[in-house]
Amino acid sequence: MRKFFTFLVLGIIAFVAYTYGAKAGRGRYREIQAGLDALWNDPRVKKARKQAVRRAEKAAKRAGNRAARAL
Repeated sequence: MRKFFTFLVLGIIAFVAYTYGAKAGRGRYREIQAGLDALWNDPRVKKARKQAVRRAEKAAKRAGNRAARAL
């Protein structure tokens, strides 16, 4: 019976800690999300992403051609 109450008390403490932590952490989460959104939508980052996609497509095409020649 003592183990049951110990686990019950630990469960209640964990629930309360999680609830208060989630409320306190929500603001910081929003700050981080806003910063990441600003970075992702930055024109320089968009340009770099487009260049990376183009280079990856070229590399994939070249690799496909080389594989076809090797067969």
